[in-house]
Amino acid sequence: MSELIKNVEKEQVFAPKGLVEVESGRVNSLTLAQTPGCKVTLFAIDEGEGMSSHSAPGDAMVFVQEGTAEITINGAPHQVGAGEAIVIPAGAPHAVRAVTAFKMLLTVVIGQ
Repeated sequence: MSELIKNVEKEQVFAPKGLVEVESGRVNSLTLAQTPGCKVTLFAIDEGEGMSSHSAPGDAMVFVQEGTAEITINGAPHQVGAGEAIVIPAGAPHAVRAVTAFKMLLTVVIGQ
């Protein structure tokens, strides 16, 4: 059987936000899982940095682990802080901007 979740030790407690670090002027990421139906990625994004408008083929849940992000979905901005999450509907144009340096766990679920 292939490895479904990668880049972490199995059967070990870990802090996901510790797996990626904020670097000046950068967007860093680490993929934890990627299958035809699901993608799980950690991001660390420096203040003022982000991702321009794009869309995903599945529903995307952004869980902010620390800091504050502005997630714009269908033109409407949403501030999401540490411990909060937002779901982006499949196909919706969205962009991400770091209000403060932040870390997020992104889960994209694609229907079969």
